[in-house]
Amino acid sequence: MKSFLKIALLIMLALLLPARIFACAACYGGPVDSPLTEGMNWGIFSLLGVVITVLATILVFFIHIIRKSEALAAKMEEASKPLEV
Repeated sequence: MKSFLKIALLIMLALLLPARIFACAACYGGPVDSPLTEGMNWGIFSLLGVVITVLATILVFFIHIIRKSEALAAKMEEASKPLEV
């Protein structure tokens, strides 16, 4: 019962102060020209680049597997056809 009350209290606080809870340092209204803000933006772009690279690599890997399996299936189908004379 105590955990339920804690969760209810946290939800109520989240509903009362959503701007302070969900805003990041870049969006909250900090100085735009600050070196700290610029560094944080570069960090966000770097992490985004890593995520995009990993997802693109996984996509290329699955495309490679699909093409190889289609080529193998075509080769097996061609080999299983009877020879016509």
